[in-house]
Amino acid sequence: MRMHRKQRGFTLIELMITVAVVGILASIAYPSYADYIRRGRKNEAKAALQQVALWMERAATANGIYPITSDTTQKTAMDKVLTQNSTNYYTLSFSSSDTSSFALQAVPQGGQALDKCKTLTLNQAGLLGANGKTQGASGYDPDCWGR
Repeated sequence: MRMHRKQRGFTLIELMITVAVVGILASIAYPSYADYIRRGRKNEAKAALQQVALWMERAATANGIYPITSDTTQKTAMDKVLTQNSTNYYTLSFSSSDTSSFALQAVPQGGQALDKCKTLTLNQAGLLGANGKTQGASGYDPDCWGR
């Protein structure tokens, strides 16, 4: 009568099955996680654009006109505001050729460029834009500013 020894450890097959299951789960979870991170960074850029737009409105209230890109003093002040509100994943910029309008944009950098919305825009009328399209235009994705 032989006594069977108690098995210890894992077999190679059990280990390979575990690795395969973990790999499948990771391949499903990682893209969702990366998209979640990109949406969070995009929300930071949207908030920054809105902060800069508020600054522009305050400047227009105080001076009667929007700061314009060609005025060195106003450009320096605006650059400071853009730097304070910048994110590591978007580059903020503004343009204003006349004293009655402005356009702000947030251009994605690095891995954030994979976001479907690409460049976010905002102007003095509150018109939102993403990926080269503005609100109301054909092809505009409302999820870019809605989420």
